[in-house]
Amino acid sequence: MYSENIGEDDRSIHLQVLELQKLEEARGSSDTVLDYRNSVEKGDSGETADAASVSSAIAFHRSTSPAPEQKLTLFALRLAIIEKIATNLGTLGFIWATVVLLGGFAITLEKSDFWFITIILLIEGTRIFSRSHELEWQHQATWTVSGVGISSFRVLQSSSISLLRNLKRISDGIFKPILDNGLREATTRIGRQEIFDRRTTLTWKNSEVPLLPYARWLYISSYVSRILYWLQLLSASACVALSSYKLVMHNYGDVQDGDLDKRNRQAALSIFYSLALAEALLFLAEKAYWEWEVSVCHLLENVTRECGFGVTGMVSIKRFFYDAYSKSVNGSIFDGVKMDMVSFAMDLLGSNCSDEQLIGARILRQFAVNERFAEDTLEKIGINLPVIERLVEMLNWKDLQEEEIRRSAAEILSKLAGKKQNSLRVAGISGAMESISSLLQNTRSLGEAPDEIGEKKLFHDHHLHYDFWRFNNLGLLILKKLSRDHDNCGKIGNTRGLLPKIIDFTHTDATLLKDENADMVLSRVLTVKRSLQLVKMLVSTSGNTGKCLRREISEIVFTISNLRDVLRHGVRYPKLQKLGIEILSFLALETDGRERIAVTGGVLKELFSIFLKSKIHGDENEKRVRMAAGEAIGMLALESRSNCIQILKLGVFGRLVEALEVPLIRVNAARVLRNLCIYSGHECFLDLRFIKTAAPTVLKSITSGDNKLLEVMLGLAAQVFKFMSSEEANIVLTDSGIKKQELANSLVSILKKHDKPAIKVPRIRRFVIELAIWMMEDDVENVGMFRDLGMEKELVKVLETTAELENFDVFSGTVGVSRQSRTVHWLAELALKMLEDEHS
Repeated sequence: MYSENIGEDDRSIHLQVLELQKLEEARGSSDTVLDYRNSVEKGDSGETADAASVSSAIAFHRSTSPAPEQKLTLFALRLAIIEKIATNLGTLGFIWATVVLLGGFAITLEKSDFWFITIILLIEGTRIFSRSHELEWQHQATWTVSGVGISSFRVLQSSSISLLRNLKRISDGIFKPILDNGLREATTRIGRQEIFDRRTTLTWKNSEVPLLPYARWLYISSYVSRILYWLQLLSASACVALSSYKLVMHNYGDVQDGDLDKRNRQAALSIFYSLALAEALLFLAEKAYWEWEVSVCHLLENVTRECGFGVTGMVSIKRFFYDAYSKSVNGSIFDGVKMDMVSFAMDLLGSNCSDEQLIGARILRQFAVNERFAEDTLEKIGINLPVIERLVEMLNWKDLQEEEIRRSAAEILSKLAGKKQNSLRVAGISGAMESISSLLQNTRSLGEAPDEIGEKKLFHDHHLHYDFWRFNNLGLLILKKLSRDHDNCGKIGNTRGLLPKIIDFTHTDATLLKDENADMVLSRVLTVKRSLQLVKMLVSTSGNTGKCLRREISEIVFTISNLRDVLRHGVRYPKLQKLGIEILSFLALETDGRERIAVTGGVLKELFSIFLKSKIHGDENEKRVRMAAGEAIGMLALESRSNCIQILKLGVFGRLVEALEVPLIRVNAARVLRNLCIYSGHECFLDLRFIKTAAPTVLKSITSGDNKLLEVMLGLAAQVFKFMSSEEANIVLTDSGIKKQELANSLVSILKKHDKPAIKVPRIRRFVIELAIWMMEDDVENVGMFRDLGMEKELVKVLETTAELENFDVFSGTVGVSRQSRTVHWLAELALKMLEDEHS
């Protein structure tokens, strides 16, 4: 649409306000829907699958192709060269006219030459004055059209109200009801507009300065710029006509032979008219070149398209071009060539004018999200701390007029936080976390009484059109990227009121997760996903910081119940379920967290429903969710007698034993069964006796399994045989077709293979020694059998290579959690002592 407007009148970009608003709304809404759909369907990283494959090609393209704005700066350089040549010729002509002609031949000049020179000087003076102020007005014309439209609308509204009030005052009561209704409606509209635009301004806006009363439209920048443009063309054309006429006619008057005062007059006049003609022709050539590039070649549209700007980007491109042209004309001709779009936008961002801030924010946002320019743009922003501080400050701007500036700043920061060094700079700014927190609009508040929690509406009357959910998503995205750094996680946890906001966004229900069509639903699902991703990153933090975060998050009363609802209603979104399960697993690292999860109604039931699901569709995401559920159940049963009793009450013990035959979940089923056997207590002995039926499967896995399966089955075997007498154990071994000699040889071989602690299977040597101790305690003959197989030598190696790695059940990073009461060193010494005592 805007390509048709180039080439009209002053060849500026004129957009209808209504059309601009419609296009902006259409573009914004479509981008929102696409972003929501893509984000929900992407993985946890939030990147597309083929992003890595094209990154090298994009980098090569970025390094070899010139920036689009270089076309504008080169165009400005060429125009400036022509302009400066014309200006210098005009200066020379002015000096020649004043010093040589009017100074030396003023009395001897013919009347026609005197008036021609005077008119040409006045015309050139008019053109020079118009030229000196045209760029300033063109700058004003590049400010947002919508601002002028709003200002004009306010004037019309205020004028309408004044008219209604005057009519009401002079009327005799006939039209009083009609006028009252009209006044009431107009006042209501103005009131709403004042709520939207409630800003205290200390200076005039350029579009609102009342130069002339009742004729504010005359101040519109594009009109003034257009008048000056045509004034210059008329002046140059008149100069060409006058100079050409005198040069062709050559009627400078006769010079007598003895008249020495007039002998050089003809040459002086020819030089002046030639200079005036050359200057005017150069100016017209400059304007013709301008029209060719802008109107015919569509330079501005092409650059806008290459930069990826939409309709509103034309304003930014035109403003950049006029700045480059102004610098080339007013300073060195190479000043404009040194400009680039990013630095230009960063300068505008620091302006006190909202229109300039909007232009700068739009440019930086578009370049930050464009794969071609993103890396260079973010690098320039990242090393400019004042710009980062300005962007962070803009996150607190909640006025409706500044919504786009705030959204653009949030999108830029979300891209900037993607790199660790930049994320540290953002988080290091004072008040940065509080500013990011201001993007999140939650629904919880302080209650009216100490025994209740308040709830507030998210959308207020004057914010009906404010896109809160987009800001929520952007705020969560920024926090998610910042939380990749350990120290930033601590800052997030220390920011007052931020953790409850994040947890509040994990809330969901059946209606939300079952509706597929509504755009608002996609936005809400994306919010839930990002909040879950953020919470997972926070609770997975290692060290004391992670411990504090897990404690604080589990203490928020909505955390676990929100996660339960995600498990219960998120069948269509397995990735959300997996995130919720992983959060529960990390919260279960802390004793208090395990207890809170177990006593929250329905959590264990939902976990077992997912883990022991009978109908399998073969989906890869579903498999990952089942495996994650098994790990979470194993964590909940670890070192918690009450949780183990809760699990046994669910009546799933038999299904867990059967799950040992299912390859996908048998590892986690073995973990859960082992923890139940260890931590349930003696009163649950009868409930656990069914574990004996799992012995054949366990023995088979020990003799034929490898790595992780072997490790967990060894740990389970040491507990299973404790529920059997010697006779029962011999029967099981016989029925399984496994001899004691073969089992013992397998245990010794495992110790030989793992002569030092293994990171992948850190507890395998512990479980081997525990099972060997049970076999030696169960039957004295087994002691000699182990001695003959070289068990003593292997145990000595174990004593010399034990590490803290082997004394923990689970880990948080490189920090061990849940330390065993009996160390591997103690177990090895006990087994070695049993071998030595029997030998003596």
